[in-house]
Amino acid sequence: MQLVVGRIGRAHGIRGEVTVEVRTDDPDERFAEGASLITDPPERGPLTVERAWWHSGRLVLKLLGVEDRNGAEALRNTLIVVDSADLEPIDDPDEWRDHELEGLRVELVDGTAVGELKELLHLPGQDVLVVERADAPEVLVPFVRAMVPVVDVLAGKVVIDPPPGLLDEVE
Repeated sequence: MQLVVGRIGRAHGIRGEVTVEVRTDDPDERFAEGASLITDPPERGPLTVERAWWHSGRLVLKLLGVEDRNGAEALRNTLIVVDSADLEPIDDPDEWRDHELEGLRVELVDGTAVGELKELLHLPGQDVLVVERADAPEVLVPFVRAMVPVVDVLAGKVVIDPPPGLLDEVE
């Protein structure tokens, strides 16, 4: 399974540099000098990082072989991916990768089925679980221990303890 760790944005300057929308917890390692980047679509890569730096809170890359603004713009919206099989296991039992959670069943503390975890959103304030329900609109659940006391990837479930009204349908 391929996981997206970044998306190439607009050109930065006229010498072939590109901005990157980072989607990984470890951008300094993932986009280090000399790193080979797998792309989607595959025909745009692989790309090799010549230099990487942060500018105004945004990652900027100089890629080998990309010499001008036109070359940089040609890479715009290219996804940078990694194979999930190549990732090191996480030692912390309270940390997970998004793809490990997506598709897990979601239930209440009493075992009542709620739905399926569709996606994990990384919002500026906090992470949020997107729960898809069969007979109701999807619901957003803040990913905090008070509302998500159990994440059991091996058992294939996430247990939520929502406050009153969170699962109510809005008319």
